[in-house]
Amino acid sequence: MDFNLDETQQELKGLAADLLAREAAQERLEAFEKSGAPYDGATWKAFAQAGLLGAVLPEDVGGAGLGPVELAVILREAGVRTAPIPVYASLALAAVPIAKHGTAEQRALLAPLTDGETVLTGAYREVGPAGEIATTARPDGDGYVLDGVKTFVPYAREAARILVPARVEGAGVGVFLVEPSAVTITPQHSATSEPLSRVALDGVRVGAGALLGGVADGAAWDTLRLSAVAGAVALSSGVIEGALELTKEYTKTREQFERALAQFQAVTMQISDVYIAKRALDVAVWAGVWRLAEGAADAEELLTIAAYNACDPVVKALYTCQHLHGGIGLDITYPLHRYFAWGKQAGHLLGGAEDRLDSLGALIAQEA
Repeated sequence: MDFNLDETQQELKGLAADLLAREAAQERLEAFEKSGAPYDGATWKAFAQAGLLGAVLPEDVGGAGLGPVELAVILREAGVRTAPIPVYASLALAAVPIAKHGTAEQRALLAPLTDGETVLTGAYREVGPAGEIATTARPDGDGYVLDGVKTFVPYAREAARILVPARVEGAGVGVFLVEPSAVTITPQHSATSEPLSRVALDGVRVGAGALLGGVADGAAWDTLRLSAVAGAVALSSGVIEGALELTKEYTKTREQFERALAQFQAVTMQISDVYIAKRALDVAVWAGVWRLAEGAADAEELLTIAAYNACDPVVKALYTCQHLHGGIGLDITYPLHRYFAWGKQAGHLLGGAEDRLDSLGALIAQEA
């Protein structure tokens, strides 16, 4: 494959990078963290006005109709700047499956998102391995009754709808659009400023119109989980890019024994290790989202490889960046701590390295 972005993708990357260089500058991030707000509303609106939220949304709701590669471009730039906006939750966890599988009424939820007037989210994780579904949906009259628990749901309180995957009695896995007021939301600890929640569904009743696409054949769930992984690894790719750039600049200017740190062989070798981890993730990310855009059968395998890299080599590389910064790396007034926290959180969301290796092994076994 050609790993170079095409002209449209390059323009999208430049637009996102330029906007976030202003909106997610260090002083803005510091002010936001002191505010206690769930996300930076001004940056969210600027993102929408620049057309970045609508880029991967359908044309019939005011979007540009672009695909997984373009979504990865946008999310990667958000990771480079650790931008505190619900772009991953709204697009990867919600808008992508709604756009692909939703009815006309359900797709109407995307129009306010294009303008930055609303937030959407999805419940990708439960207790246990990533991608497992224990939540159930029982048909009841003209609707369904949902029971189960979802974990690590971002922006659950702020969202207009939460996408909830559940095993439908007598059918397959369906995805339901649930209002936050209908469920019990309990805050969970987060490594970043992003609010995460435990969402409990105890006999929650929804109408027939809440089932995404009106069918429970597993297709919407497949889209959601693949989009969730693709988005998370793209974010992680941006995070390690940002951390590496910060570390390179630090080692060029920080002196020890009257020499810049970058002149010591041990330091250059460690920086090289970080670069290798970053490039390995980049290759897997771009290959994965390209194959996902093509509808290829090996997309999940490639994204699982990317997820493993995000959970293990990249997290270890972030520790190396911390080490090379010395004590300043632990200072929360210094930007490196955001990259470290974002990288760790992405790894937790993806399920961890051992879980991803188990999943990769299962995928390979299926092919045998």
